[in-house]
Amino acid sequence: MQLVTYGRDSAEFDRGVSFFDAIYGFAITLLITAVDVPPAKAWHSVHALLQSGFGNQIVGFALSFVVIALFWRLNYRLIGTMNGMTQRIIISNIVCVFFIILIPFSTQALNAPNLSGLPLPVSLYAANLALASLAQTSMYTIAKRSKLTILSPRTRASAIAGQASEYVLPFVFGLSIVLAFTVSARTAEYSWLSLVVLMPLGGVLEKRLNGNVTPFAMNPGDSAK
Repeated sequence: MQLVTYGRDSAEFDRGVSFFDAIYGFAITLLITAVDVPPAKAWHSVHALLQSGFGNQIVGFALSFVVIALFWRLNYRLIGTMNGMTQRIIISNIVCVFFIILIPFSTQALNAPNLSGLPLPVSLYAANLALASLAQTSMYTIAKRSKLTILSPRTRASAIAGQASEYVLPFVFGLSIVLAFTVSARTAEYSWLSLVVLMPLGGVLEKRLNGNVTPFAMNPGDSAK
């Protein structure tokens, strides 16, 4: 049985994109609910406000805001390379936004003052983002295997580097779960800073490897064209 493909010019494709965009927008808006209003005594000074845990909540809010925005931007770019959608792509994207919707909840657990220093809230947040990343990668992999992606020519080394970079984020967050239980929750959180270097580094490496070597396409059957 052949899968039905919804082309880029179809109403079904537009409805799918609008649906997913709305979920990202809703999730990023819900983040503010993870910030609790401090008690009245905390408003006597900036120092008291920060001591109440409000500062950590704002940092957590900003972190998750950037994370969801980056996930949306990547989703936007990936769908932008597709010339159609199938039910499998739609379902895999629904799985991805399932984890996106969970981010406000895991953010609240991460920022709760009474849970500070515990490994489980940190691990929940890390697992949430790792699974969201893996789901997004899975969605794009399904699209490539369905030959519904528009790819520019790349060298083999560049393509391999690009595929490897897709797993940097889930690897770092997965490793942080181990660190949270074996070292400390704070160490696990600090390990996330490595993504500031590793994520751009993957893109730079991919571009450098895309040199003068004979390019090839990653889509199955493209080399035969």
